[in-house]
Amino acid sequence: MTMPTRSFKALLLCLLATCGMAAQAAEPVLFDWFDYQGHDRAFAQPLPAGHFRNPVLAGFYPDPSVVRVDDTFYLVNSSFAYYPGIPVFESKDLVHWKPVSHVIDKPTTLDFDGLNMSRGVFAPDITHHDGTFYVVNTAVDSGGNFVSTAKSAAGPWSDPVWLKGIGGIDPSLFFDKDGKAYLLNNDEPEGKPLYEGHRAIWLQQFDPVSLQPVGKRQVIINGGTDLAKKPIWIEGPHIYQRNGWYYLMCAQDGTGPQHTEVVFRSRSVWGPYVPYEDNPILTQRDLPADRPDAITNAGHADLVEAADGSWWAVFLASRAYDGTHYNTGRETYLLPVEWKGDWPIILPHGRAIPQVVKGPAFMQRDASRAPLSGNFDARDDFDSTTLGSEWLFARTPKQPWADLSSHPGKLAIHPLARDLDTLKNPSYLARRQQHLAFDASTALAVPAAGVEAGIAAYQNEHYWYAFGVRQEGDHLRLSLRMHRGDDKAVVDSVVLPASVDKLKLKISGDGKAYGFAYDDGSGWKWLQGDVDGTLLSTDVAGGFIGATVGPYARRLDNQ
Repeated sequence: MTMPTRSFKALLLCLLATCGMAAQAAEPVLFDWFDYQGHDRAFAQPLPAGHFRNPVLAGFYPDPSVVRVDDTFYLVNSSFAYYPGIPVFESKDLVHWKPVSHVIDKPTTLDFDGLNMSRGVFAPDITHHDGTFYVVNTAVDSGGNFVSTAKSAAGPWSDPVWLKGIGGIDPSLFFDKDGKAYLLNNDEPEGKPLYEGHRAIWLQQFDPVSLQPVGKRQVIINGGTDLAKKPIWIEGPHIYQRNGWYYLMCAQDGTGPQHTEVVFRSRSVWGPYVPYEDNPILTQRDLPADRPDAITNAGHADLVEAADGSWWAVFLASRAYDGTHYNTGRETYLLPVEWKGDWPIILPHGRAIPQVVKGPAFMQRDASRAPLSGNFDARDDFDSTTLGSEWLFARTPKQPWADLSSHPGKLAIHPLARDLDTLKNPSYLARRQQHLAFDASTALAVPAAGVEAGIAAYQNEHYWYAFGVRQEGDHLRLSLRMHRGDDKAVVDSVVLPASVDKLKLKISGDGKAYGFAYDDGSGWKWLQGDVDGTLLSTDVAGGFIGATVGPYARRLDNQ
């Protein structure tokens, strides 16, 4: 996971000349390395030959969409208000995924300032037709629905082309065998919604030349599987063609524990679409809430047919602890699809999502070391000149405050005068928390006066921990700060001698128990060994994202 991103290069080239002086007003804080290690007990169990682990993309990788081109699969995920946006992955076997690009990879493309971290770019859809990749998506509160194109999944991706006359969210494209293309999306129904969460799926023809919807636009699903039962939030639509049928698959019933995936079919792309009598074809809501190692929130699926004729589903779900909490957010899972009476079944009713699954016949190598699944150690020694693809910015950076060039072999963060509660871009470099049990650590030089720097665990602007050091008179102060909703507090702090010039800092998490430790040259010591990690859980913090961890720095101009 050290692939250089064009986003960082673009950021430096586009903004260094105009913003560099402002970004470097304070002395940069130098980080020697950052190490992330996963220790999940479920992942530590032996993996039988020919099997893989779920999730295949661990951590905050929600709303997967997948397409096959010849013998290669490509997948995209939501990234909300993180930048670069919409990660693109490549795989030969649906199990071993490699990041190859981001669709939103220029800092001038979208502006997320002022947005909650769970706004921004929602569920993307990826398709391929006649040598072109298409990704359609919604920039919530920041532009609307758009399409981006590329000749290669590795990019470059075009700037967003905004879709005219299309509201709602979750657009997707379907290319029919006759060459016609269609745009689907979730939107309000015709007339006034009958109840909270009443939505519809709309269909309209799409022109791949002008990249715009054309012709009539009509509702093909009103409400969901049975309007009389008041289903809510029908969304995430995809159309597939098989044996003369058009299959319409959608998510339904919200994104939490009641989440489901449902399917309809028709002989015409325009409908009428008839629901499968045994819907849903995927859910976990019918299982005991107190089950051990619970996987919840399952839904928002996409199907793909492999070259050998087998069908597979990617979908989102969450690994919960204490029944309802999930700090790793919504992750990408993979299961085979069974066709039953010409209907696709992802998982029979009442069956738990398996964490170990027999792999595709074309799985090419041992899955025990799949790069984004299972337990792993990911260390960045900052010896490249560009940031690896695992690193994210909270909202779009307007200044190049993170650089790997000015001090080779180190990450230099030029601190901004913003804390993590800003609705702009803080000088915090994030990577996903991908395990329930993990250690994240870093080494840094003690910052200059007027600057705080360290390591953070971050869910959104209202829910985070910051573990940082600053100069304070004739000594240093290392503090653990907490933000939970409207409450801010210093959880604990310790005074260190001014002679300390380097520190190692560590966050250890295990479910809801988080610990914060430091090494000032005399070995590791706990500042706090068991603080409440549930504030980093999506169900507590709200929204649709998972927690991230990483180094940060901030100027203390107003303190």
